Amino acid sequence: MGYELRTQVVEPKRHTYSHLIERFGDKPASRYQEASFDIQPVENFHYRPTWDQTHALYDPDYTALKLTDPYRYTDPRQYYYTPYIANSAARYDSFADTLKYIEERRLLDRLPEGWQLTLTGFIVPLRHYESGAQLISVNASRFAWGTTVEQPASFAGFDRIGNAQLLSLIGLSISGGAGDTLTEAKKNWLHSGPLQPLRRLVEELLVEPDWAVSLIALDIVDSQLYQTLYTHLDDRALFRGAMAYSLLARHFSSWYANHRTWLVALIKAWTGDPTHGESNRKVLADIADRWYPAACDAMRSITHGVAEQAGSVTVVAAADRAAAESAAELAKVGITLTNGAAL
Repeated sequence: MGYELRTQVVEPKRHTYSHLIERFGDKPASRYQEASFDIQPVENFHYRPTWDQTHALYDPDYTALKLTDPYRYTDPRQYYYTPYIANSAARYDSFADTLKYIEERRLLDRLPEGWQLTLTGFIVPLRHYESGAQLISVNASRFAWGTTVEQPASFAGFDRIGNAQLLSLIGLSISGGAGDTLTEAKKNWLHSGPLQPLRRLVEELLVEPDWAVSLIALDIVDSQLYQTLYTHLDDRALFRGAMAYSLLARHFSSWYANHRTWLVALIKAWTGDPTHGESNRKVLADIADRWYPAACDAMRSITHGVAEQAGSVTVVAAADRAAAESAAELAKVGITLTNGAAL
């Protein structure tokens, strides 16, 4: 008996989902497209939310910033669940390896006194800043219109609580596994004078009704805080015998560089929108005018505290440079400080 082997190709009737065919044509879609495009609920909202009768459950009017088509914006990182989780796991593993190295060689114990004061009095308390940032990001995720906009905001929320946990691990390591440093960090966040302008700013953003305002204002603070307390102090630590600080700080500065890519792209989408671009630029300018001075004041307060308590002679000037760079970055993405707010 003879056998004949044949290859038969079955052509699919369509290559992807119908809503993706309508947007991109009948061709195979990427995983990012399948997980992100045209998923936003847009109908069958039978009841208004009891906590806001003026809006639907999902509504583009939760922010003054509008996109004609929110799906014209995409996350430059092309993150959906799987690559995001893989990236986050790798980041955590890298930090854990760094912390293990520091603990095995007792590098935190060998930090100069000024750097120990900086770490315990100003850096570890920022776990509460990151926790507030997580709530701001989750709020943006809930009320944003369009899955490609909501999705990176949701991932940012997870990143932020992760940052808070990493700072907590540093605090636990300082106190040999006990919670003493974390208890002191909470007291500093609640009562230390240099931290109060930042704390007040975060709490005001938590009750800001426009999710996009909170998100942009938070980024204005981030741009100065991460540049000053992580990037600048990382550089100084290399010259001041504070290797442990440098090893830890680089994880946060590298995270911020990755995090900001999706937000810059979103701001550019707002300012360049064919229908709403002009009105969006005005709204963004108003946001910057209101929150940029508050961010500068908060960073001045922190850096003067570091200078007085830890003896730093460069951190105040670094904060001034970061504020100027923040204003320049705002201008690059189309946000002008119209009221002359500056240092």
